[in-house]
Amino acid sequence: MPTHFINHVPVGVRYMLMSAIAFALMSSCVKLVSTYGIPVFEIVAARAVVSLIISYADIKRKRISVWGNNKKLLIARGVAGSLALICVYFAVATLPLAEATILQYLHPVFTALLALVFLRERIQLSTIICIVFCIVGLLVMVSPGLTFDSTAALPWLSVTAALLGALGSAIAYVIVKRLSSSEDSSVIIFYFPLIALPLSVLFLGNDFVMPDTEALLLLLFVGISTQVGQIGLTKAMQTEVASKATAYSYVQVVFSIILGWLFFSEIPSIWTWAGGTLIIIGAFINVFGNLKFKKLKTSQAS
Repeated sequence: MPTHFINHVPVGVRYMLMSAIAFALMSSCVKLVSTYGIPVFEIVAARAVVSLIISYADIKRKRISVWGNNKKLLIARGVAGSLALICVYFAVATLPLAEATILQYLHPVFTALLALVFLRERIQLSTIICIVFCIVGLLVMVSPGLTFDSTAALPWLSVTAALLGALGSAIAYVIVKRLSSSEDSSVIIFYFPLIALPLSVLFLGNDFVMPDTEALLLLLFVGISTQVGQIGLTKAMQTEVASKATAYSYVQVVFSIILGWLFFSEIPSIWTWAGGTLIIIGAFINVFGNLKFKKLKTSQAS
């Protein structure tokens, strides 16, 4: 991709695309490690351990307090994110990768609405168009698989978990946006595993399964890729309005389709490709709409 084009892409968008790639890799690893018989809560706990260590080391490197300023809101972000993560991991482990990602990735719609209500953020026209294109794209991809003839093939518990994960993610994103004015990004990220670890261990109970070497490596990569995704997400929310930043997270759907094909032989249908194309078009509209809006503001100011 030409450097000139990359330089015109907003920093927040770059962080969100990095986050989308990392989370797509994370989902693939979660699905792979679940085939080894590792319970979902154990996967969440392993991810939390890795993230907790990395986040704590980063905070110490910056020589700032690990507890932050707005502790109540930080804890709320940790709880919302942890519950969302549990729901997402359960959906990924029990649904095909494409379907799990599609259902969970309704969260930018929730985020835009929550940001409008709680953050008083104005949603630009390009973002609205992007969300519309992306929702239509998602419907095109998922509707052939959600007909009355094949609905039974999708466990409704898994579908519900994916939707709850989407709502929980949206709540967490809006809280992150509110916290970004008073908290360091490393502290915000630190509270996520700080809450997720004891919560997942509590739910795991006596169901712990000792992982072999391959499963252990996959669990480690789940933690690393999720940490990269969290960093990209937090940075994106701090440098871009919430509705616009999360609109780009739809690109993870495309990444997940590709990884599902490579690792799980899930061959996308014509509907999947058509929907993915609409998502990409929506993302480009958002990019160039943002550039046009900034140029217009600059010309008006001059």
